[in-house]
Amino acid sequence: MTRGRSDTAPAGLFRDRNFTWMLSGSFISMLGDQFTTIALPWLVLMMTGDTLALGLVLGVMSVPRAVFMLVGGAVVDRHSPKRVLMWTKHVSTGLLLVLAGLVLAGRISLPALYLLAFGLGLAMAFSIPSGTSLLPHVVPPQQLQAANGVLLGLRQLTMFAGPLLAGGLIAAFGDGRTERVSDNRGLGVAFLLDAASFAVSAWTLSRVRTTAPASPAGAPVGQAVWQSVVQGLRWCWNDRDLRMCFFYWSAVALLITGPIQIALPVLASQLPGSSAAGFGLLMGAHGAGTLAGMAVAGARPSMRVRNLGTTLLLVDAVVGVLFIPMGFVTALWQGAALLLGIGLLSGFMHVAVFTWIQRRVPPAMLGRAMSIFMFIFMGLAPISAAVTGWVMRGVALAQVFAVSGCCLVGAVLVALATSRIRDISDAPVSVGGRP
Repeated sequence: MTRGRSDTAPAGLFRDRNFTWMLSGSFISMLGDQFTTIALPWLVLMMTGDTLALGLVLGVMSVPRAVFMLVGGAVVDRHSPKRVLMWTKHVSTGLLLVLAGLVLAGRISLPALYLLAFGLGLAMAFSIPSGTSLLPHVVPPQQLQAANGVLLGLRQLTMFAGPLLAGGLIAAFGDGRTERVSDNRGLGVAFLLDAASFAVSAWTLSRVRTTAPASPAGAPVGQAVWQSVVQGLRWCWNDRDLRMCFFYWSAVALLITGPIQIALPVLASQLPGSSAAGFGLLMGAHGAGTLAGMAVAGARPSMRVRNLGTTLLLVDAVVGVLFIPMGFVTALWQGAALLLGIGLLSGFMHVAVFTWIQRRVPPAMLGRAMSIFMFIFMGLAPISAAVTGWVMRGVALAQVFAVSGCCLVGAVLVALATSRIRDISDAPVSVGGRP
């Protein structure tokens, strides 16, 4: 592998006031998100005790997020990532304040919860492409990989600390009761804190100065949003390397996300002496590996095997091999060790891939490109999970992991034999994204 540092090292980032304002706001917002991630499912279960109702609430939130994400990318390219992100923060603050007020007053109902969940999901459809497109407007190109490593690593860190803080908060303020909801005080405070995190992060975002897009090839002001979406899809399709990668990542998303979401909880429940804490240990091991991988990517941005494309395929092949024995483990530590390795490799490539897209795509087109990239994983994940759940009704757990891992290795071999992914480098391309 080759290694490089120089001005791409993370240390220089923290002397950039724009980046530190952006980083502080992102940390506050991401930490607040974890409060709602824990409080919302708990609220539904306290209200109904029905897992179907929980699935419907989460579905009502995820559907607009997936459906409108491409529209969100087009709006980002028209109005700038910072402006759209600011809108979403204000909208989310208002929705969470309403939710907190209803919970604390004991007047929350399922119809109101469905409506608020839909609004939050719709806001996410615009905040995700704007948030992932903002960084190239804040830091210079040579700092992108290090900045992505810091930001994504920080997000992973909040996914550790946030649930622990949220659970402790709900317990500390809990035991307030209405006719239908216990812990309503703790849940209301959790939503209030998330609303406050959006408000504070909106203020820090207002302190960030962004650069203007370097390319005029964006969405004209008079162009309809749907035409802008089509333009973004056409642009990505015409970029051969980007098109190949999007198809490849779609296959990866279908093969891996379902087993992680569905098969891992089943595995934890079947291991000797396991429980929900055991499942938490497995996911914690994966998260720890992901965080470590992101840290390595930020500290060693030039670490590659030959080039970016070869490294990507090699990493995915190893991940596939590590998936194969997952269903045969007999102790929690064995599964945790495998997931630690999978997370380490995935975290490293996550940073590298984000940086590659941000460098490759002109700023005026970046919102739409990132929305397509995020849609691949967020839009296909429910399909993969549903298929995995259906398959597991008649297929043994060990077979699910083994087939999933073998299929991922097979996808890598097909990509090696039939595509130019193995030749993709980190080097920027000419304006317009074409080789």
